[in-house]
Amino acid sequence: MTTFSIDQDMISSESIPTFSLTTSDKEVTTVYSNTDLQTEIIKKLQTQITTPIFDQKDGLYTRLTVQENVSFYHKWFGCKLTLHDILVQFDLASIAKKPLHKCSVSEVRRVHYIKYLLSAPGSMVFVEPIHGVDVLTTQTFVAMLERIKQDAIPTLIFVSNMEHALLLGDIPYKLQQSGLKKIEIDEEPNEEETEDTPKTSFDHLFKIPAKVDDKIILFDPLEIDYIESQDGKGKIVINDQSYLMDLTLSEIEKKLNVYGFYRCHRSYIVNLQKVREIITWSKNAYSLRIDNGVQSTIPLSRTKIQEIQERFSLR
Repeated sequence: MTTFSIDQDMISSESIPTFSLTTSDKEVTTVYSNTDLQTEIIKKLQTQITTPIFDQKDGLYTRLTVQENVSFYHKWFGCKLTLHDILVQFDLASIAKKPLHKCSVSEVRRVHYIKYLLSAPGSMVFVEPIHGVDVLTTQTFVAMLERIKQDAIPTLIFVSNMEHALLLGDIPYKLQQSGLKKIEIDEEPNEEETEDTPKTSFDHLFKIPAKVDDKIILFDPLEIDYIESQDGKGKIVINDQSYLMDLTLSEIEKKLNVYGFYRCHRSYIVNLQKVREIITWSKNAYSLRIDNGVQSTIPLSRTKIQEIQERFSLR
């Protein structure tokens, strides 16, 4: 089994919490952290490891077409697949003659994916690979990860979005100043948490409280898009705004069932009335797209897919 490791000496810094991590060729590992912490770690790794770090900052040939770019790397790395097959796999065949400088961010990102895949390194480190791209490009990258796992290449991905960490990682972690902690996935809350939850002060009220500075704001449940777990407490999300609660997801879950909310993932409760789309990335990876101003996507646990399909009468 091939592995890729980060030890304490590699990332030794006053601004980086002490941690060590090993990823194998059997699973993709993701690390979720804030962008400042991520930047510091990447700077350290770039001076400490020989594994290439794929951050989309290495240049492509913007004056050349998509096909000319791919053809160059196809020959350079001696790829056995045909050029046409590669363009089709990354959904670039229809824009093969398009100059790269006229392509969208998502189209350019898929060219980057091809370059990285064709380079065939012994291990791979990605930084924000699906940040700011469209659904098609995200699907393309998820499919690429499946191929990378089949080729037994240890892969580590740094992201600043929890949903991306859960979507892309077989083993997702959260890194904070307190250290590195594995994010539990595809697990149900303990029965004690859901069945023996103590009564709260707003059992029969129609408002959900959250803190903003020294104030308490009361939200109508129907205006909430979803609630995310953060450091053991709930975080209300409405469009691109978030508000911290004093309650855990398990404590608030029962209160919101009557309003059409659903525990779609260990770390998320979603307002089903706001769900616009169920996205299938792969046979084991799903997301829900929210009908809000920013078109948010949140994880759907693979253990919940059948139940949510039944709730929407899709089965």
